[in-house]
Amino acid sequence: MDRDIFVNDYDNVKIVGESQFPDSKILFTMSNVLGEKTVLITPNEIIESKAKMFVQAPRERVVTGAAAATRNGVTVLKFVGYVLSAILITFAGLSATGVMKARIVLTGSMVPTINPGDIVLLAKPSTMQPHIGSIVAYTARRFDGSAVATFTHRIISGDPQSGFVMKGDANPSPDVQHPKLQDISGVVFFTIPFIGKILTTKMLIIFVPVIVGIWFISDALKSDG
Repeated sequence: MDRDIFVNDYDNVKIVGESQFPDSKILFTMSNVLGEKTVLITPNEIIESKAKMFVQAPRERVVTGAAAATRNGVTVLKFVGYVLSAILITFAGLSATGVMKARIVLTGSMVPTINPGDIVLLAKPSTMQPHIGSIVAYTARRFDGSAVATFTHRIISGDPQSGFVMKGDANPSPDVQHPKLQDISGVVFFTIPFIGKILTTKMLIIFVPVIVGIWFISDALKSDG
């Protein structure tokens, strides 16, 4: 198009001259942090449009404030997704090899050290030796030796041979049973607060569709950008 284009300001584009070709067109875009102005110029008219309908914007193009916020949000979601995936893969590998286990605490017997809904990470007793002051997970048994339940309490006295005296920090008295080393399944070395409340069947039914929805939305926003 053999025409001269004059830009007076952000909202006005003026054209001087005539085109040599009746089917010629020009796509003209101006952008800054405040927004974008795009027009499609034909020999007969000027049509307001969007640049992304015709071309893929180069990386060096100025990004508007709204687009920058959307892009940053998508980047954060992707980063969180990658971090969570890495943590889950690492945890799955360590759990499969028996190096580490995890338990969701359901009762308040260890409040305030460990609260209901917290997840405790356990190391094998052969890796981390239990001692007085340690918080351990142990299996309580009936008189016939069958397992009753697993408790996560603190060792307050005793030894591996004669048995440890256990007590929940919030309990008024020590546990009745004195587990020996073979009854201890793990020693607590780290506590993840609150997450256990999310990892229930009811919460997963709610959160899984939400997470999938966020993923699709972020993918759509990435495609539109």
